Amino acid sequence: MLKNVPLMIGLRYIRAKRRHQFISFVSGFSLVGMALGVMALIIVLSVMNGFDREMKSRVLQVVPHGFIEHKAGLDNWQALRQQLVEHPEVVGAAPSINGFALLSRGARTTGVEFSAIHPQLQPEVSKVARSMIMGSIEDVKPGEFGVVLGVLLARKLGAMPGDKVTLTLPEVRITPAGVYPRVKRFTVKGVFEVGAPVDQQLALVHLDDMQRLQRLSSPTGLQVEVTDIYRAGEVLAQLKPFLPDEYEISDWSHSQGSLFQAVKMEKMMVGVLLSTIIAVAAFNIVSSLVLMVSDKRSDIAVLRTMGLTARQVVVIFLVQGVGVGVLGIGIGATLGVLGALYISDLVTGLEKLVGLKVFDPNVYFISEIPSHMYISDVAAIAVTALCLSFLATVYPAWRAGQIEPAEALRYE
Repeated sequence: MLKNVPLMIGLRYIRAKRRHQFISFVSGFSLVGMALGVMALIIVLSVMNGFDREMKSRVLQVVPHGFIEHKAGLDNWQALRQQLVEHPEVVGAAPSINGFALLSRGARTTGVEFSAIHPQLQPEVSKVARSMIMGSIEDVKPGEFGVVLGVLLARKLGAMPGDKVTLTLPEVRITPAGVYPRVKRFTVKGVFEVGAPVDQQLALVHLDDMQRLQRLSSPTGLQVEVTDIYRAGEVLAQLKPFLPDEYEISDWSHSQGSLFQAVKMEKMMVGVLLSTIIAVAAFNIVSSLVLMVSDKRSDIAVLRTMGLTARQVVVIFLVQGVGVGVLGIGIGATLGVLGALYISDLVTGLEKLVGLKVFDPNVYFISEIPSHMYISDVAAIAVTALCLSFLATVYPAWRAGQIEPAEALRYE
């Protein structure tokens, strides 16, 4: 029976009314702080996971998983493509020429990333054809110098299908009249919308047109699509031994890695900052237990004279402190999981009630708050909070165990 006494007393102290209301306030404040910290962390990390997942799914609809390039050109690209698609993890491959240029219409000029594509083979490595909101990727035909623009890029230039835009390459041509940049007028054939940064920086032209403009006999690279995007680097590494040494290999993490690294870093920093709420709650547990130990000195002395050991007294206050932490973690985790699952619906309802948009689709790539909750995140937050709660109780509980009955009862 004595073995269960510390547990029973510790649990009773959690729900018992204090003689001093201030102790109750501090204890309740630590519980509420723990619940708020856990809830906020779960919801915010779920939203960050949702943004990360949404950006990856949208950006990688257009951006190929891997690239094989050679500046001098791939004269045998058809044979190389056939060799690549025979790999069990390669879905498709398409020739391309990639680079940067200036695109202008009237007084409007902006820098763009262009990709010269083969319209018939491009669907094997990119889903841009499914993202067309005006025109079709098939409208880009050789010899017509047509271009397909991202929706934000088209909006910035004020260009619509049928309009003329001027493409200026970072190259010069020498003529008897002098040195001039390589310039060509293109006709806008279509507009695509992915809902990602590529909408404001990518222009697609026909492969044959770019070869003529740059005076190339063959494409300078092959875009590769694999079955599992997260294994793109490994699959390309497996293909490396079968390619000439001068061929350069890279995957999407090189071209878009900085974007996703920024999202990952932001998630980590937000997690660290919000963890301070849990840390403050843990300090409040320390404060409430120190006050409790001071308030219960005579009770502790009586229990010691009745046969409780110093270790059992320590357990009483460990049970009380960890109990407050567990209760706060349980409430916070429940509210956090519910919030992460239904935050999109809650925000939509709030927008309808207030009449304002949190994410204006004309400004942001994402018009709704995405949320994707990982059980591993919830478990990590709960375990971290529980560890902080336990550590917060160690010192006050140890102090309680050091109280001597005779000293405590001297002035009672």
